[in-house]
Amino acid sequence: MQPNANFIDPWMQTIGLLSLLSGVSGASGRRAEASEGRPTTCRPQVAAQLQGVQVRLIDRPSRSTATIEWRDPTHCCYGDQVWRTSRARVAGVCAMSKRPIRPGDAIYKPRSCRPMPINSDAMILRSVLEEAPTL
Repeated sequence: MQPNANFIDPWMQTIGLLSLLSGVSGASGRRAEASEGRPTTCRPQVAAQLQGVQVRLIDRPSRSTATIEWRDPTHCCYGDQVWRTSRARVAGVCAMSKRPIRPGDAIYKPRSCRPMPINSDAMILRSVLEEAPTL
């Protein structure tokens, strides 16, 4: 975890500003807002958005939490992000298995914090994470 939760990552702020200057709209604009700590609109993940994303289970601090390593070569990297159990509110795609997620499915999702993580709308099926090997 980052020692200062209110710290704004200069790299993510730079990427967000470059995205805005390049005229890219939509998801990149949402990422720029997220890096500045402003509230964002969560959109369900689709398989195409997860292209190149690497997700690994690092640890299980409790029965309802997991520490995840999230690496997205184009948007963000979290070396030790805490995820918690929940129920899916919207349809999406499992970040580990790429299987579909339906509303009501048991999932893990990134824990809410400030600034809001860029992958805050990501989900992992609980059954998939429970079968995953720990690093």
